[in-house]
Amino acid sequence: MSVGYGPGSPPALEDITFRVPHGSRVAVVGPNGSGKSTMFKALIGLLPLRRGRILIHGLPLGSHHDCVAYVPQREEVDWRFPVTVTDVVLMGRYGRAGWLRRFSAEDRQVAGECISRLGLESVADRPIGELSGGQQQRVFLARALAQKPHVLLMDEPFTGVDIGTQEVILQLLDELATKEVTVLVSTHDLSLAAGRFELVVILNRHLVAYGTPKQVFTPENLAGAFGGQALFLNGTVVVDRCCDRGGNAGCAGPVVGPQRNLKR
Repeated sequence: MSVGYGPGSPPALEDITFRVPHGSRVAVVGPNGSGKSTMFKALIGLLPLRRGRILIHGLPLGSHHDCVAYVPQREEVDWRFPVTVTDVVLMGRYGRAGWLRRFSAEDRQVAGECISRLGLESVADRPIGELSGGQQQRVFLARALAQKPHVLLMDEPFTGVDIGTQEVILQLLDELATKEVTVLVSTHDLSLAAGRFELVVILNRHLVAYGTPKQVFTPENLAGAFGGQALFLNGTVVVDRCCDRGGNAGCAGPVVGPQRNLKR
């Protein structure tokens, strides 16, 4: 597929092709501006394709509008909007309840279970703008769970949240794997991508690589995606000359930390 933001503008993503096996966990990595968020928005139908197609279970995207859940970046949400935690989580039921139908007892029960699953019972009636960053991220995760999706897209869910919330998200990924929910997560943490996901997509406005972490995390692919910033991953070092010229501020490189093992 190829995606752009307007007539005459250069493509934000060009000739992206890959297939995700049912129930897989896929990390999407790449520098800032590489098209990670653009791809997610195309996958949920928010951006039109210039060419290509998106299939879910072999059918066009529009046939599955209620089975794909999306957790946006926190910065894309207006946290001043006057809604409570429960209100937001219930929004995850619109795809099944319909926009004009009142929520049923089952809808409210599902929302309550998702609120409890994410540890939000004590703030269920609070406005979302009064929550911490970690709590806000959990609210949108709870909304996604309430949708009971077959596919879950999470755009940089680990950015700006506390360690406790990071672990909650990672545990949730393990839980969803047992339910064969397909998950795509964008992240700047390469060690997390290598240690917690079966497959990795590397983007830089085009598909640099797709496969297992061992297959895709090569010096050539990392240099092709990130321009060669100093990366340390499984003994591999790639050096970016822009940093030697004092260009660190513009080097939007990844985070590399202790590897976290994948639970199976």
